[in-house]
Amino acid sequence: MKCWLAGAVLAAMSSVGIAQDAPKVLRMVPQADLKILDPIWTTAFITRNHGYMVYDTLFGVDVDGKVSPQMVDTYTKSSDGKVWTFKLRSGLAFHDGAPVTSADVIQSIKRWGTRDGLGQKMMAALDKFEAVDDNSFTMTFKTPFGMVLEALSKPSSMPPFIMPKRVAETPADKQIDDTTGSGPYVFKKDEFRPGERIVYTKNAKYVPRTETPSGTAGGKHVYIDRMEWVILKDAQTMANAIANGEVDMIEWVPAEQYAPLKANPKIELLSVPPKGSFALHLNRLVPPFNNVKIAQAAFMAVSQEALMRAQLVHKELYNTCTSVYPCGSTYGIEKDTSYFTGKPQFEKAKALLKEAGYDNTPIVLMWPADFAVINKFPPVMGQLLQQAGFKVDMQSMDWPSLVTRRASKNPVGQGGWNAFITGWQIADTMNPMFFAPMNGGGPDKGWFGWPTDEKLESLKGKFLEATDDTERKSLAAQLQKQVYDGAIFAPIGEYKPIVAVRKDVVTGLVPGPAIVFWNLKKN
Repeated sequence: MKCWLAGAVLAAMSSVGIAQDAPKVLRMVPQADLKILDPIWTTAFITRNHGYMVYDTLFGVDVDGKVSPQMVDTYTKSSDGKVWTFKLRSGLAFHDGAPVTSADVIQSIKRWGTRDGLGQKMMAALDKFEAVDDNSFTMTFKTPFGMVLEALSKPSSMPPFIMPKRVAETPADKQIDDTTGSGPYVFKKDEFRPGERIVYTKNAKYVPRTETPSGTAGGKHVYIDRMEWVILKDAQTMANAIANGEVDMIEWVPAEQYAPLKANPKIELLSVPPKGSFALHLNRLVPPFNNVKIAQAAFMAVSQEALMRAQLVHKELYNTCTSVYPCGSTYGIEKDTSYFTGKPQFEKAKALLKEAGYDNTPIVLMWPADFAVINKFPPVMGQLLQQAGFKVDMQSMDWPSLVTRRASKNPVGQGGWNAFITGWQIADTMNPMFFAPMNGGGPDKGWFGWPTDEKLESLKGKFLEATDDTERKSLAAQLQKQVYDGAIFAPIGEYKPIVAVRKDVVTGLVPGPAIVFWNLKKN
């Protein structure tokens, strides 16, 4: 990989020389390899980031969380709150030149609404979803739906990207194979080399909004001609590449390279988004975690400090937090339960396993060994689970394989799984209706792990109906308690994500709840 990178850079330099009109190429090391290209099929950040490159959204969210129109020009709401009318702005076109129409929007939102938790709630509340003409459409609800704009601007897990109607007609449980988009970059499918590089070029036909870019809102200006995502999985190789000028940017700096990059005067470290969190997710569909008491016992094994210290190393890069929402945020509240405190309770876990009849079935813990920003977690989690009385089978794989395997509902012996750890960003966790794993919809409508929890879903329905901030905070707290009581997932702690750029070479990174790659300039 290192040889390929150096060769590619030298070849590019020799072909364009130092001509002033040479194409501006920005090379970035993404957080992971990209293999799944459908941002409605998975919540993986790398696929979401690809989605923001290629597609556009009806609304965006700025750095302060304010919702603003994006593809939409104007919109109105009826006095009873049931009928919403939207008009698309002029100049919207797909990469193949076809105009974006209401039919494309309606089919895209329908497909998204079968996969996303908030989308499912919105689609269930809809009475009619109709085109007025090619540029306008209406959403008519049976009763007022309180989060229409929040749903249509959802910044992460999964954003409602707009695709051509023919593409959006792909069944939601099947991945798309046509990457024609509506956004500021064009995906170069002919140059796509999984494990090596992903290439995007400027969409010269894209018409940005005039507002200042902020988060996923505002003008999506592209000031470079070409962006290459260079796949480097080894932390030291990443650091060497940016230090030597072979790449211009690292999206997510592995903790072991934080100190040397911080000390390098040629490198600037930035934090976008401001923070995120990690969580332990269990497969509640198959044994042994289909027994809620056994799942609770696994949560008793969690030692947030041990896990976060192993992965993040530097204290300034992490903090423990037992809230399922960002600590210090509107809904963030740290409140222990009898079995989840963020600190290990091994004897209680063993007693609960005995009570539940755990038969020493091995727990398949998936380990993305090549993913530098989370690969230290599984070995520590495996040891903690063993101390709590579990037998653990830790299986190594690359991150794309984990992302694919976690979608399997098969028994462990047929390619299934029991547990994995992943990261989230503030765009996911700041609202219970945004957070994909906060889902009790079971195998048909749930997120990977598929717990069935009617109480959780009922509380989410009440949260959607609530209009008072105090009531919403109360419901958010009840939802958090149900996450613990139902053993939905276990928070591991919060992290400070670090982006590295070549100082005075790369500028324009947009602040916001999720990282985006328009507005970047290479000097």
